[in-house]
Amino acid sequence: MNLPPYTTFPTLKDEKISLRDVTETDIEALVAISFYNAIKATSVKNAAEMQAKIDKDYVDGNSIHWCIIDKQTNKIVGTCGYYRGLDKAEGELGCILLPQYRGKGYMSCAMLLAIEFGLNTIGLKRILAITNQKNDKAIKLLERLNFIKKAALEDNEIEYELRTNNTAITT
Repeated sequence: MNLPPYTTFPTLKDEKISLRDVTETDIEALVAISFYNAIKATSVKNAAEMQAKIDKDYVDGNSIHWCIIDKQTNKIVGTCGYYRGLDKAEGELGCILLPQYRGKGYMSCAMLLAIEFGLNTIGLKRILAITNQKNDKAIKLLERLNFIKKAALEDNEIEYELRTNNTAITT
């Protein structure tokens, strides 16, 4: 297992996007999609407080959180990362896009990069993802990435999982 924090914060890239650390100057652009423990930010100050908690979780080895950057425009389009369970060789992969960037392939790219990092760098044996039962696009994406429905949860949520023995992902 290779848990955070890392000497150099990992930046991941493909042809379309890059995943990089969230900086203080990014917070204003992320307010609309900032969450911590399923609670949504209501202001720039609140989003900054949430990011400080996420940063502490990273330093404590419990998470890694990236901005998703469109390489063509250099604009932030969303965030993704692992938020729980890293010390047990599993991670909950969470992600969110700004509304104007949905349906354009950004999340597929981000998830593939994050999955590869989780499996090959951190050494995860299991990746979880939780989404709302009505989020058809997220469900289709998870299934396309070989996640398997595991359980129906409270609040109309569904838990999916990806295990190293059922991955057929090409990155």
